[in-house]
Amino acid sequence: MGFADELKLSVGAGEFMAKIESPLVLQPTGPQAEGIQLSADELRMENNKETAGSFEQGSTDQEEKKMPICDFSKPKSNVCYIEGDIRIHRNSSTILFVNPRAEVPANGFWKLRPYARKTDMQAMSGVTELKVKPVLSSQDLPSCSVNHSVPGLVFSTGGYNGNLFHDFTDVLVPLFLTSHHHNGEVQFINTDGKSWWPKKFGKILKRLSHYDIIDHDNDYRVHCFTKLRVGLTVHKEFSIDPTIKSFNGYSSMEEFRKLMMDSYSLSRDTVIQIRNREMKKPRLLILSRRRTRKIRNLKQTMKLAKNLGFDVVVADDGLTLNMAKFVGVVNSCDVMMGVHGAGLTNMVFLPAGAVVIQIVPFGRLDWISTAFFARPARDMKLNYLEYKINMEESTLVEQYPLDDPVLKDPISIHKKGWNFVEEVYLRQQDTKRFGSSVKNFLASS
Repeated sequence: MGFADELKLSVGAGEFMAKIESPLVLQPTGPQAEGIQLSADELRMENNKETAGSFEQGSTDQEEKKMPICDFSKPKSNVCYIEGDIRIHRNSSTILFVNPRAEVPANGFWKLRPYARKTDMQAMSGVTELKVKPVLSSQDLPSCSVNHSVPGLVFSTGGYNGNLFHDFTDVLVPLFLTSHHHNGEVQFINTDGKSWWPKKFGKILKRLSHYDIIDHDNDYRVHCFTKLRVGLTVHKEFSIDPTIKSFNGYSSMEEFRKLMMDSYSLSRDTVIQIRNREMKKPRLLILSRRRTRKIRNLKQTMKLAKNLGFDVVVADDGLTLNMAKFVGVVNSCDVMMGVHGAGLTNMVFLPAGAVVIQIVPFGRLDWISTAFFARPARDMKLNYLEYKINMEESTLVEQYPLDDPVLKDPISIHKKGWNFVEEVYLRQQDTKRFGSSVKNFLASS
């Protein structure tokens, strides 16, 4: 696209940043901020503890050494890895197994909720708690209805699922990270399932597993395994740390993007060269929100972009509801622009070298814009730029006096907790009058 590796342009009272130069030190609180407070180095140190041997033990351990089963030490997700004679049945929400070499907890069982936001009580309230319990003899186990010859993987689609960002950051990216080394030879077991979820993401799930997903909540059979994992491996928000070894090797968001391309048969690998006049017009995708964080001057922005030579596509609710169709539209574009929100998750379908432009609402939201979309975009090797809305470009000036803390001192609102931040800066705010700034910005590309 011709963007420099590092770009910082001042346009009016706003600012575009093409490079995040240092990790943020803000430590927000509340449900959406869960897990963000660790620095990259701290997270890497924590996750490097989980190597291939941590949950895929071999048979060379000394007999007297007990096999660890569960690990509750990670910041975002609890996990258990079980080997032996294993039975999983809906009725009791208890996973029973026999393995004389397994460690036994003091109270006789472990409890966990297999969802990747373990300290977020609001999210975890919608996730079924499971018990993992060792027993002494196979005679203490229920009879098998189905015997599986491949490992099983239990995860939840409760929590915040239904929001596209959380579908990916809490489930799909961790599911890829945890399962892709099996090359499809793994059986998924889903708790807190929604009937639409496996249909919506079926193309991705079929790439990761050769078997139909088991709906744990509505399957009354006793499923038997010799290897079973409960919970998913997580590195960070909507991304993978390529320096952390998991299972049999290293993974990256570039690999995850390739999975998206293959799952939806997206053949467009790279963007077109904007400055090559022999090529067709570059396509700009504008994500249009209908309820919150709307772009008030959308028509003006479209007109300006067209005058700059862009073929403009607007993604509204009617287009985005059909995911199979919409991912093709995203892949056909060279630039994607939108106000901070779940729609930016669609960057995973952009061709290599594409540009993601995040419009960050007023209110000191640097930490969330960086963790959720800036860093992931860079991890996917996409060009990332952002435009920060200033106070005059926000509709909050129409709702609050200029000396109100909402406008004068956003940090004081942050100190009240996430619920206040979300309500004021993400629910009450639209953007306005930034079309000329975007014009200058797009022209510089």
